[in-house]
Amino acid sequence: MVMLALIRLGDAAYGVPISKIIEQSTNREVLVGSVYAALERLEAKGFVSSQVGEPTPERGGRAKRYFRITSSGLRQVRDMRGALVNFGRVFPRCKEEHDESLPSACMGSEVVRTAHLGAAP
Repeated sequence: MVMLALIRLGDAAYGVPISKIIEQSTNREVLVGSVYAALERLEAKGFVSSQVGEPTPERGGRAKRYFRITSSGLRQVRDMRGALVNFGRVFPRCKEEHDESLPSACMGSEVVRTAHLGAAP
């Protein structure tokens, strides 16, 4: 989600706007600290890069740290998208009636059912 927010924001990507976009997309509260933790991990992996902007008076003279996705990060997003598409092909239909204790996706699959229960298919 963080990398998708970076793509959407472009050069204006820093903690607060990133967290707001994720909140809007998921309808869940996102703590800015958790966004920065994810950004630091992504930067360590080479998926994002950062640079410090100019200090601003409205921030008490502190500078914002801006993030941008790298070419390696874009490849990772494309690969993940491909994996999700392939997953959809493996489990093309989900049953309307399912066991409430199982994950909501593709309940009819014996693979999902046994994996969730910890048994081998």
